[in-house]
Amino acid sequence: MAIVVEQHIGRFAAWLDQTGWQKLQKLVVVVITCAIILWSLRMVSRAVARSIAAGLGHENPEAQRRAKTLGAVIGNFARVLVVTFFILETLQEFNVNVGPLVAGVGIVGAAIGFGAQNLVKDVIGGFFLLVENQFGVGDIIAVGDKHAGTVEKMTFRVTMLRDTEGRAHYIPNGTINEVVVMSKQFAKALVEVEVSHEEDLDRVLEVLKDVGAELAQSHPDVLEPTEVLGVEAMTPTSCTVRTLTKTSPGQQWAVAREFRRRILIRFKQEGFDRPIPQRRVINS
Repeated sequence: MAIVVEQHIGRFAAWLDQTGWQKLQKLVVVVITCAIILWSLRMVSRAVARSIAAGLGHENPEAQRRAKTLGAVIGNFARVLVVTFFILETLQEFNVNVGPLVAGVGIVGAAIGFGAQNLVKDVIGGFFLLVENQFGVGDIIAVGDKHAGTVEKMTFRVTMLRDTEGRAHYIPNGTINEVVVMSKQFAKALVEVEVSHEEDLDRVLEVLKDVGAELAQSHPDVLEPTEVLGVEAMTPTSCTVRTLTKTSPGQQWAVAREFRRRILIRFKQEGFDRPIPQRRVINS
């Protein structure tokens, strides 16, 4: 057994003396080149992030989300590029003719391309989503009528959403035809309050304005005092008053819940009654 091990060690040492050290040196150069490529793309990603921050403001959440999205996409592209480059250069150093391999991959890629039109469509769609900055990681979006949630991951091919129940939705970018972004720059909390016809409507409107002003002073995500738009709808027993509150992106639901809580407390203090359906019975 010891003799066999010594023979293998001797062969390995002879290979190192002949060509091994040269090949190892070339492999080290390949590794260094891969590291330089990764570093260069990382610098590009940081330069893009700084450019976005300079254009939109360093403290702008949208700038941070867009920089994070582009950084993730560039990082994925860099890893694929480096792995491909390392494999091809390593095979070539060990006297493996990569020409037929590259040609074969090209032919296979063309053949796959004819049968993978949806994949190409997804990649092109993802490219334009990123270039046009329609949305990014951290945005709250709704895609059609089936998917809504927070964007957690975005690549050239798919977009991953996380809904309020924690479910992950993987949506091919080529299928995203209509998207509603609910966290772009600012949002508005819509709250409608139903009051009885018996109440003094002018007093109700004043109370809603007061509650909205208090909310704007105490809640950090409220950007402007509440707008009381007036009566939106009427029924035989009540009327509906609509309000809008400008909030930070993605915070409209939390602000709306807090606004409703304060309205209920204030209405009890003011003695406003809830509208109760009434029925009049006439005996003839």
